[in-house]
Amino acid sequence: MHATGQALTPAGVSGPQPRRITVLLYSDDVATPAAAVSATEAGGLDVLILDGEAAKMGGLGLCRQLKNEVFDCPPVLVLLGRPQDGWLAAWSQADLAVPYPIDPVALSKAVAELGRRTAPAST
Repeated sequence: MHATGQALTPAGVSGPQPRRITVLLYSDDVATPAAAVSATEAGGLDVLILDGEAAKMGGLGLCRQLKNEVFDCPPVLVLLGRPQDGWLAAWSQADLAVPYPIDPVALSKAVAELGRRTAPAST
């Protein structure tokens, strides 16, 4: 048996209960810049993933706008066109960046790290 509020890990060791996070994804064909800004201002998001290569308004510019205009903006992960574009991620004020081609393990680790940053303090 395990204690209430804890889950068993694959090794059978009890650990903290997994927590769901709410993620906003911004890309060419998923959301518009206005919708992303509106959703972020409304709150309730734990992590934003913004495509730096999105057409019309790229995720890097949108990230900078959100970080400068939205109070208590959630952590932002930007997807970069190339690893050498890290300086653009820094300019955009992104919390983390993952370059294309997307490595699913790197992406999931980055989202998990940012999700932990917004986790409520344990009591």
